Amino acid sequence: MRESQRFALYATAETHAALDDNPVFDALARDVVARIVLAPEAEVEICGLKVIPLKVPGKEPLYLEGQCDTEATTIGLHVRHGLKTCLIAPNCAAVTQELRSACEGADFLFFDGTTFTDDEMIRLGLSQKSAGRMGHVPMTGPHGSLNAFHGLKIGRRIYVHINNSNHVLIEGSCEHEQARAAGWEIAHDGMEFVT
Repeated sequence: MRESQRFALYATAETHAALDDNPVFDALARDVVARIVLAPEAEVEICGLKVIPLKVPGKEPLYLEGQCDTEATTIGLHVRHGLKTCLIAPNCAAVTQELRSACEGADFLFFDGTTFTDDEMIRLGLSQKSAGRMGHVPMTGPHGSLNAFHGLKIGRRIYVHINNSNHVLIEGSCEHEQARAAGWEIAHDGMEFVT
């Protein structure tokens, strides 16, 4: 984000407040950068797309732990263009019935693919935290996204926000094949989607 470059910054009120509290973001001059609040369930038009922010389970950032409402800081986006719909939830701590309902019938679902297993980061010696503790739904396990979205009518399912520790990124790996067999695509740089 460069100063003196015009753009609109869409975020929840809580995220805007966090930016306001940190002087490093004063470089985003208010007379140049429009700050637009996204309120959950309130539709806004962005570049011809109808966007509805949805509350999704999350985890507050480490620097705000214990100081904020996770339901206000973590959102997904329900995007419509004509008759096509898309659900985007790249950071999600649990798949609720509300989220499942919002995804039903979507043409596209872009979902949190951070880790393949809940203990991936611990097992690989990269962190002492599980995926759940970091605020992410693992792909596998009883509460994993492969199980959670099974049986829903969704056009294309795409994993995004994938950690480099996740072997699902390796074509031909067991993890990659398991995700593909369940109907998921693995996002990669340069990927395009046409409706």
